[in-house]
Amino acid sequence: MVRHFIYFSSKAVTSGKALASQDLMKAGRMDIAIHSFIQGVFLSHGIREDVVFHFIFYGMPDPPKHIEIQINSELEISKKDIGNLIKKILYKYKSGQKNEVFPGCFVEKKSFLNVVQELLDKGVQIFLLDEKGQDIRQTKINKNCAFIFGDQNGLPQKEMKRLKRSFQLISVGPKTYFASQTIAVVNNELDRRNI
Repeated sequence: MVRHFIYFSSKAVTSGKALASQDLMKAGRMDIAIHSFIQGVFLSHGIREDVVFHFIFYGMPDPPKHIEIQINSELEISKKDIGNLIKKILYKYKSGQKNEVFPGCFVEKKSFLNVVQELLDKGVQIFLLDEKGQDIRQTKINKNCAFIFGDQNGLPQKEMKRLKRSFQLISVGPKTYFASQTIAVVNNELDRRNI
C-alpha cells in the first residue's frame, strides 16, 4: 500500500550548483516544491513511510531531473533542511543511472511522461488534480495510487492534453488551493479511508 505524489515544475533548477547559487524563489520556485514535500511526508509528530514523493524538474541547466524520495528509518531528515537535501541529491546526479544518494533518495534523468508510464506499468492507479475533475470524495481510489500536480505554472499544455485523455481528473473542492495545500487535502482523504 503506497501513495505516490508526482510534483512537476517547469522552472525548478536541475543542478545542485544552480540551487546553491540562488535563493529558493529564484531557483524556479523551489520553495513550492519544499512546502509540497513537507505536506506530503510529514505529520505533526511523525513521518509517513507509505508515501513516495517524486519531483520532476524541467528547469535549467540540465533538464529533466527526477528525484524520488521514500522516507525510511535510515534517512535522517528534518523539515528545516529539505532544500539542502534536494540540493545534495542534485549534486550527486550521475549520468546514465538512477543513483541512490541517501537511503530511499534517488536521482536520475527521466522525463515526466516516462515517470508516469513506469508507475502505470507497476499497476499504480493515477489521478490528475484538476479544478474541473470529479470530487475526490466521490472517487474510488485503490491502495496503490498516484496523484499528479504542478507548481504555480501547472503542467505543460501538450502533456496536459495527453494526461486528460489517459487519467481520471479529480478535484479537492470548489476553491483553488496551493499545491502544498492540495497534497494535505489528498492525504487527509486517504487517511480517512485508511488507504
